[in-house]
Amino acid sequence: MVEIKGLEKFSPRDYPGVISATVFLGSCNFRCPYCHNAELVLNPDDLPTFPMGYITDFLDSRKDWLEGICITGGEPLLHPDLVDFLSLLKERELSVKLDTNGSFPSQLEALIEKKLVDSIAMDVKAPLERYEEVTRTKVDRGKIRKSIDIIMGSGVEYVFRLTAVPGLIDEEGMTEIGRMLEGAKAFQIQQFVPENTLDPAFELLEPFKRDGIRALGRCVEQFFSEVRFEEA
Repeated sequence: MVEIKGLEKFSPRDYPGVISATVFLGSCNFRCPYCHNAELVLNPDDLPTFPMGYITDFLDSRKDWLEGICITGGEPLLHPDLVDFLSLLKERELSVKLDTNGSFPSQLEALIEKKLVDSIAMDVKAPLERYEEVTRTKVDRGKIRKSIDIIMGSGVEYVFRLTAVPGLIDEEGMTEIGRMLEGAKAFQIQQFVPENTLDPAFELLEPFKRDGIRALGRCVEQFFSEVRFEEA
């Protein structure tokens, strides 16, 4: 079974419209310097693992009011036993939201086909040609493109998200991302939080002001049915 490294027992922002909890899985194949889950990414083995019995007891104790679970990380699709865990959640009639970076399209497609996910949030890091620069790792850009296509054709509720980090995204880059995702239902721009970042230098970076975030949104509003903003 998956190794759970964190549990937020009530997370009103992670799964909008659903009374939910969030489960954090360790490890990630990307090294985005602004990531604020640095320990989950770099040192997951140093973090305690929640016993599965604790998790199932928690779920069963909340069965009268808990509606869903958000699965996040790290990158959840790195975990080969994720199917088993999601099946356990479905046995309890819980709705499942999956956060992913889109680099494992085959695994993503399998979960969709098995009807184990009800909502997907894919984090878009940059225009495709800048993925390796921003994630600081080798990236199969074809897999990112395939995940986008799978999600948009899945019939599952979804949103594409971008964390707005000064120096890594600008209005030109946003327009390129808009073209890459054109026709998607929803796109969300998230404010960068300069805390506990994977690269400590990013903790010194000043986030975009509100006007700057809104300007980025105007660059892509023509490409999507809805553009959302999540403030820090």
